[in-house]
Amino acid sequence: MRSDVRIPTGDGVELAGWSYQPQGPGPHPAVVLSHGFSALKVMGLDPVARALAEAGFVAVAYDHRNYGTSGGSVRHESDPWQQVHDLRDVITWVAARDDVDASRIGLWGTSYAGGHVLTATALDRRVAAVVSQVPLVRGNATYEAWVPERARERFAARLDEDRAARARGEAPQTVKAATPGSETEEWVLATDDGTYANEVTLRSFELLREYEPEAFIARIAPTPLLMVIATNDTQTPTAWQREAFALAGEPKQLVELDCRHYDPYLSFLEPAVDAARSWFVTHLRP
Repeated sequence: MRSDVRIPTGDGVELAGWSYQPQGPGPHPAVVLSHGFSALKVMGLDPVARALAEAGFVAVAYDHRNYGTSGGSVRHESDPWQQVHDLRDVITWVAARDDVDASRIGLWGTSYAGGHVLTATALDRRVAAVVSQVPLVRGNATYEAWVPERARERFAARLDEDRAARARGEAPQTVKAATPGSETEEWVLATDDGTYANEVTLRSFELLREYEPEAFIARIAPTPLLMVIATNDTQTPTAWQREAFALAGEPKQLVELDCRHYDPYLSFLEPAVDAARSWFVTHLRP
Protein backbone atom coordinates (compact mmCIF):
# COMPACT_ATOMS: atom_id res chain seq x y z
CA MET A 1 0.00 0.00 0.00
CA ARG A 2 1.33 3.42 -1.01
CA SER A 3 0.52 6.66 0.75
CA ASP A 4 1.58 10.28 0.28
CA VAL A 5 3.75 11.73 3.05
CA ARG A 6 5.40 15.07 3.83
CA ILE A 7 8.85 14.78 5.35
CA PRO A 8 10.33 17.69 7.35
CA THR A 9 13.95 18.75 6.96
CA GLY A 10 16.19 20.59 9.39
CA ASP A 11 15.51 24.03 7.89
CA GLY A 12 11.74 23.63 7.67
CA VAL A 13 11.44 22.68 3.98
CA GLU A 14 9.09 19.72 3.46
CA LEU A 15 9.85 16.94 1.00
CA ALA A 16 7.05 15.21 -0.87
CA GLY A 17 7.29 11.46 -0.50
CA TRP A 18 5.64 8.11 -1.01
CA SER A 19 5.58 5.56 1.79
CA TYR A 20 5.05 1.88 0.98
CA GLN A 21 3.82 -0.43 3.72
CA PRO A 22 4.67 -4.14 3.79
CA GLN A 23 2.26 -6.76 5.05
CA GLY A 24 2.31 -8.01 8.61
CA PRO A 25 3.06 -6.42 11.96
CA GLY A 26 6.15 -4.29 12.48
CA PRO A 27 8.57 -3.02 13.29
CA HIS A 28 9.93 -3.59 9.78
CA PRO A 29 13.30 -2.87 8.20
CA ALA A 30 13.15 0.17 5.93
CA VAL A 31 14.78 1.48 2.75
CA VAL A 32 14.97 5.15 1.69
CA LEU A 33 15.05 5.71 -2.08
CA SER A 34 16.53 8.83 -3.69
CA HIS A 35 16.70 9.85 -7.38
CA GLY A 36 19.07 11.53 -9.81
CA PHE A 37 20.18 15.03 -10.81
CA SER A 38 16.80 16.60 -11.65
CA ALA A 39 14.59 13.50 -11.66
CA LEU A 40 11.25 13.10 -9.91
CA LYS A 41 10.08 10.08 -7.94
CA VAL A 42 7.43 9.40 -10.61
CA MET A 43 10.26 8.66 -13.05
CA GLY A 44 10.97 5.06 -12.19
CA LEU A 45 11.07 4.79 -8.38
CA ASP A 46 7.63 3.24 -7.90
CA PRO A 47 8.47 -0.28 -9.17
CA VAL A 48 11.64 -0.41 -7.08
CA ALA A 49 9.82 0.70 -3.93
CA ARG A 50 6.94 -1.71 -4.54
CA ALA A 51 9.32 -4.63 -4.95
CA LEU A 52 11.00 -3.76 -1.66
CA ALA A 53 7.66 -3.44 0.14
CA GLU A 54 6.59 -6.84 -1.19
CA ALA A 55 9.82 -8.22 0.27
CA GLY A 56 8.92 -6.93 3.73
CA PHE A 57 10.45 -3.45 3.84
CA VAL A 58 8.93 -0.07 4.58
CA ALA A 59 10.02 1.85 1.47
CA VAL A 60 10.13 5.65 1.31
CA ALA A 61 10.78 7.51 -1.96
CA TYR A 62 10.78 11.31 -2.22
CA ASP A 63 11.40 14.27 -4.50
CA HIS A 64 14.48 16.36 -3.82
CA ARG A 65 13.88 19.86 -2.52
CA ASN A 66 13.21 22.36 -5.32
CA TYR A 67 11.64 19.63 -7.49
CA GLY A 68 8.22 18.14 -8.04
CA THR A 69 5.86 18.82 -5.15
CA SER A 70 8.64 19.16 -2.56
CA GLY A 71 9.30 22.56 -1.05
CA GLY A 72 12.31 24.73 -1.74
CA SER A 73 12.66 28.30 -2.86
CA VAL A 74 15.17 28.01 -5.71
CA ARG A 75 13.18 25.84 -8.06
CA HIS A 76 15.04 23.28 -10.18
CA GLU A 77 18.34 23.79 -8.39
CA SER A 78 20.36 20.68 -7.48
CA ASP A 79 22.65 21.32 -4.54
CA PRO A 80 24.34 17.96 -3.84
CA TRP A 81 25.38 18.71 -0.28
CA GLN A 82 21.93 20.04 0.57
CA GLN A 83 20.48 16.86 -0.92
CA VAL A 84 22.80 14.77 1.27
CA HIS A 85 21.67 16.73 4.34
CA ASP A 86 18.04 16.20 3.32
CA LEU A 87 18.65 12.48 2.86
CA ARG A 88 19.93 12.27 6.41
CA ASP A 89 16.82 14.12 7.60
CA VAL A 90 14.69 11.53 5.79
CA ILE A 91 16.58 8.81 7.69
CA THR A 92 15.71 10.62 10.94
CA TRP A 93 12.02 10.76 9.97
CA VAL A 94 11.94 7.09 8.99
CA ALA A 95 13.80 5.99 12.14
CA ALA A 96 11.21 7.73 14.34
CA ARG A 97 8.30 5.75 12.91
CA ASP A 98 6.71 3.15 15.17
CA ASP A 99 6.50 0.64 12.32
CA VAL A 100 10.24 0.82 11.55
CA ASP A 101 13.18 -0.91 13.23
CA ALA A 102 15.64 1.98 13.42
CA SER A 103 18.59 -0.44 13.56
CA ARG A 104 17.74 -1.81 10.10
CA ILE A 105 17.55 1.14 7.70
CA GLY A 106 19.03 0.92 4.21
CA LEU A 107 19.66 3.48 1.47
CA TRP A 108 19.05 3.03 -2.27
CA GLY A 109 20.20 5.81 -4.56
CA THR A 110 20.61 6.11 -8.29
CA SER A 111 22.73 8.36 -10.54
CA TYR A 112 23.32 11.66 -8.65
CA ALA A 113 21.79 10.12 -5.54
CA GLY A 114 23.88 7.02 -6.16
CA GLY A 115 26.67 9.33 -5.08
CA HIS A 116 24.58 10.75 -2.24
CA VAL A 117 24.01 7.34 -0.64
CA LEU A 118 27.75 6.64 -0.76
CA THR A 119 28.46 9.96 0.95
CA ALA A 120 25.67 9.67 3.50
CA THR A 121 26.55 6.09 4.43
CA ALA A 122 30.17 7.06 5.03
CA LEU A 123 29.02 9.85 7.35
CA ASP A 124 26.02 8.27 9.06
CA ARG A 125 26.32 5.00 11.00
CA ARG A 126 22.53 4.70 11.24
CA VAL A 127 22.66 3.23 7.73
CA ALA A 128 22.79 -0.57 7.96
CA ALA A 129 23.14 -1.37 4.22
CA VAL A 130 23.43 0.60 1.00
CA VAL A 131 22.76 0.10 -2.71
CA SER A 132 24.30 2.60 -5.12
CA GLN A 133 23.05 2.32 -8.72
CA VAL A 134 24.92 3.90 -11.68
CA PRO A 135 26.37 6.49 -9.28
CA LEU A 136 28.02 9.79 -9.95
CA VAL A 137 31.35 9.44 -8.17
CA ARG A 138 33.39 12.38 -9.52
CA GLY A 139 31.80 15.81 -9.65
CA ASN A 140 34.44 17.89 -11.41
CA ALA A 141 35.28 15.19 -13.94
CA THR A 142 31.58 14.78 -14.70
CA TYR A 143 31.23 18.52 -15.19
CA GLU A 144 34.11 18.44 -17.65
CA ALA A 145 32.53 15.49 -19.46
CA TRP A 146 29.17 17.28 -19.71
CA VAL A 147 30.67 20.66 -20.69
CA PRO A 148 33.18 20.11 -23.51
CA GLU A 149 36.47 22.00 -23.38
CA ARG A 150 35.56 24.26 -26.31
CA ALA A 151 32.49 25.48 -24.41
CA ARG A 152 33.90 25.83 -20.90
CA GLU A 153 35.08 29.44 -21.12
CA ARG A 154 31.71 30.55 -22.47
CA PHE A 155 29.86 28.49 -19.85
CA ALA A 156 32.02 29.92 -17.05
CA ALA A 157 31.12 33.40 -18.26
CA ARG A 158 27.44 32.48 -18.06
CA LEU A 159 27.94 31.27 -14.49
CA ASP A 160 29.54 34.62 -13.58
CA GLU A 161 26.67 36.49 -15.22
CA ASP A 162 24.20 34.38 -13.28
CA ARG A 163 25.95 35.16 -9.99
CA ALA A 164 25.76 38.87 -10.71
CA ALA A 165 22.10 38.65 -11.75
CA ARG A 166 21.18 36.76 -8.59
CA ALA A 167 22.92 39.42 -6.51
CA ARG A 168 20.65 41.99 -8.18
CA GLY A 169 17.62 39.94 -7.17
CA GLU A 170 16.95 38.53 -10.63
CA ALA A 171 15.68 34.99 -11.23
CA PRO A 172 18.31 32.26 -11.61
CA GLN A 173 19.21 31.30 -15.16
CA THR A 174 18.24 27.79 -16.22
CA VAL A 175 19.01 25.30 -18.97
CA LYS A 176 17.38 22.10 -20.16
CA ALA A 177 18.45 18.96 -18.32
CA ALA A 178 17.35 16.71 -21.19
CA THR A 179 18.45 18.08 -24.56
CA PRO A 180 16.73 17.05 -27.79
CA GLY A 181 17.93 13.73 -29.15
CA SER A 182 19.91 12.83 -26.03
CA GLU A 183 19.83 9.60 -24.06
CA THR A 184 18.42 11.62 -21.16
CA GLU A 185 15.51 12.84 -23.29
CA GLU A 186 14.83 9.26 -24.37
CA TRP A 187 14.53 8.26 -20.71
CA VAL A 188 12.39 11.26 -19.79
CA LEU A 189 9.92 10.48 -22.60
CA ALA A 190 9.69 6.88 -21.35
CA THR A 191 9.15 7.65 -17.66
CA ASP A 192 7.65 11.12 -17.18
CA ASP A 193 3.94 11.46 -16.41
CA GLY A 194 3.85 15.04 -17.66
CA THR A 195 5.06 16.73 -14.47
CA TYR A 196 8.79 16.93 -15.26
CA ALA A 197 9.80 20.52 -16.01
CA ASN A 198 13.08 19.64 -17.81
CA GLU A 199 14.83 22.60 -16.25
CA VAL A 200 17.86 22.96 -14.02
CA THR A 201 19.63 26.09 -12.79
CA LEU A 202 23.04 27.00 -14.15
CA ARG A 203 24.35 27.10 -10.59
CA SER A 204 23.57 23.38 -10.28
CA PHE A 205 26.52 22.71 -12.58
CA GLU A 206 28.81 24.88 -10.48
CA LEU A 207 27.71 22.98 -7.36
CA LEU A 208 28.37 19.70 -9.16
CA ARG A 209 32.05 20.65 -9.44
CA GLU A 210 32.31 20.88 -5.64
CA TYR A 211 31.06 17.35 -5.03
CA GLU A 212 33.27 14.25 -4.95
CA PRO A 213 31.50 11.15 -3.51
CA GLU A 214 34.51 9.00 -4.39
CA ALA A 215 36.42 10.71 -1.58
CA PHE A 216 34.05 9.11 0.96
CA ILE A 217 33.74 5.57 -0.34
CA ALA A 218 36.64 4.10 1.66
CA ARG A 219 34.81 5.18 4.84
CA ILE A 220 31.65 3.15 4.16
CA ALA A 221 32.95 -0.16 5.55
CA PRO A 222 31.89 -2.08 7.56
CA THR A 223 28.43 -1.10 6.27
CA PRO A 224 27.55 -3.56 3.44
CA LEU A 225 27.80 -1.90 0.02
CA LEU A 226 26.29 -3.05 -3.29
CA MET A 227 27.07 -1.10 -6.47
CA VAL A 228 24.97 -1.78 -9.56
CA ILE A 229 26.64 -0.30 -12.62
CA ALA A 230 26.00 -0.17 -16.37
CA THR A 231 28.83 -1.37 -18.60
CA ASN A 232 27.97 1.20 -21.30
CA ASP A 233 27.46 4.20 -19.04
CA THR A 234 28.47 7.50 -20.63
CA GLN A 235 26.57 9.77 -18.21
CA THR A 236 28.61 8.67 -15.17
CA PRO A 237 31.37 6.71 -16.93
CA THR A 238 31.66 3.02 -16.08
CA ALA A 239 35.43 3.09 -15.55
CA TRP A 240 35.14 5.73 -12.83
CA GLN A 241 32.52 3.66 -11.02
CA ARG A 242 34.72 0.56 -11.10
CA GLU A 243 37.67 2.57 -9.77
CA ALA A 244 35.52 3.97 -6.96
CA PHE A 245 34.25 0.51 -6.03
CA ALA A 246 37.85 -0.72 -5.75
CA LEU A 247 38.39 1.85 -2.97
CA ALA A 248 35.59 0.45 -0.82
CA GLY A 249 36.21 -1.97 2.02
CA GLU A 250 34.38 -5.22 2.68
CA PRO A 251 31.64 -6.33 2.73
CA LYS A 252 30.89 -5.23 -0.81
CA GLN A 253 29.56 -6.55 -4.09
CA LEU A 254 29.65 -5.24 -7.66
CA VAL A 255 26.89 -6.12 -10.16
CA GLU A 256 27.49 -5.11 -13.77
CA LEU A 257 24.59 -4.90 -16.21
CA ASP A 258 25.28 -4.88 -19.95
CA CYS A 259 23.36 -1.68 -20.63
CA ARG A 260 23.38 2.12 -20.67
CA HIS A 261 22.96 4.56 -17.78
CA TYR A 262 19.16 4.79 -17.85
CA ASP A 263 18.36 1.18 -18.76
CA PRO A 264 18.15 -0.04 -15.11
CA TYR A 265 14.88 1.96 -14.91
CA LEU A 266 13.55 0.39 -18.11
CA SER A 267 14.74 -2.66 -20.05
CA PHE A 268 17.10 -3.77 -17.26
CA LEU A 269 14.74 -2.92 -14.41
CA GLU A 270 14.22 -6.54 -13.34
CA PRO A 271 17.88 -7.50 -12.79
CA ALA A 272 18.60 -4.16 -11.13
CA VAL A 273 15.69 -4.59 -8.72
CA ASP A 274 16.55 -8.24 -8.07
CA ALA A 275 20.10 -7.32 -7.09
CA ALA A 276 19.00 -4.53 -4.73
CA ARG A 277 16.24 -6.57 -3.12
CA SER A 278 18.55 -9.54 -2.53
CA TRP A 279 21.16 -7.28 -0.94
CA PHE A 280 18.69 -5.73 1.46
CA VAL A 281 17.10 -9.10 2.31
CA THR A 282 20.55 -10.47 3.13
CA HIS A 283 21.70 -7.53 5.25
CA LEU A 284 18.51 -6.00 6.74
CA ARG A 285 16.11 -8.88 7.27
CA PRO A 286 16.49 -10.79 10.58
